[in-house]
Amino acid sequence: MKKKKKFSLKENYLFSWDYLGESKNYIYSMIVIFILFAILGFFVSPPEIVSSKILNYLQELLSKTSGFGFLDITSFIFLNNLKSSFFGIFFGIFFGIFPIISSAGNGYILGFVSLMSSSQEGLFVLWRLIPHGIFELTAVFISLGMGVKLGFEIFRKDSSKMFKENLKNSLRVFLLIVLPLLFIAAIIEGILISFF
Repeated sequence: MKKKKKFSLKENYLFSWDYLGESKNYIYSMIVIFILFAILGFFVSPPEIVSSKILNYLQELLSKTSGFGFLDITSFIFLNNLKSSFFGIFFGIFFGIFPIISSAGNGYILGFVSLMSSSQEGLFVLWRLIPHGIFELTAVFISLGMGVKLGFEIFRKDSSKMFKENLKNSLRVFLLIVLPLLFIAAIIEGILISFF
């Protein structure tokens, strides 16, 4: 009888990075889409109906988190980003459409909000996005890239087998790489919002 192999966190972690390397083109494509739409959002003003919807959404978000302490805001940010990242992977099974739309939409919103913020407080305010953005955006791009890979590789000959394998590997990456990145990002953002 074949002995069942013991779970090794180190092996699974290293394997996750290997899988990311294999998936890098999908991840890069999400970054390119995000950047293009962020530039569009920064330089091209949206129709009033779109801008008012974005501003209303942000206003609701601010009122929802008003009065939150460090732990509350950190938990809120972490859970919100966790949900978005998980959906980015899971809904990618529908031919990768959701992650592409998500990348474009989030890029556009970031560009638009950056324009609004910099016009009121100057470009220096954008530097505040960098500390947590490095971790948060990396995690989001990885999730979206995994989602697109899931959806696109359905069209391969051995699609059923590949789908199961990709789903398993994507969940491994989510737990061992995306989750820690989102946790770090939430703590940094929580500190910036609560104490600065």
